Amino acid sequence: MSTYMPKAGDISRDWYVLDANGRTLGAVAAEAATLLRGKHKPTFAPHADCGDNVIIINADKIVLTGNKLVQKKYYHHTGYIGNMKEVQYKTLMATKPEFAVKKAVKGMLPDNTVARKSLTRLHIYRGAEHAHAAQKPQVREF
Repeated sequence: MSTYMPKAGDISRDWYVLDANGRTLGAVAAEAATLLRGKHKPTFAPHADCGDNVIIINADKIVLTGNKLVQKKYYHHTGYIGNMKEVQYKTLMATKPEFAVKKAVKGMLPDNTVARKSLTRLHIYRGAEHAHAAQKPQVREF
């Protein structure tokens, strides 16, 4: 038996909608990462970009368990000396929940060019409305 090598013409990309209302951040990010990589398909190959498009709605209603809203922090450096910034997830989820979800999904993908390309197929919306109705996305229960 030989190893399956997907061709560019053989890859079909479906559209999925994940409703994050009341779900934990990690569960939503894990399901999105699986769909973006294409691990749910029988034709999965780790070296090929064979994943699907993912739409996450209700990003502002994602739940963080325990004391993560207060204890968990997002750090970034501005590039200037001594300018390490930190933001509590309580503030981050109130102001930019789409960024917090994207950061969580990015952390669950491998650090390579295939993952960076597949991250462009992730669409996150704060509310229940999205602009991809023409693609006829399937609602994915997880």
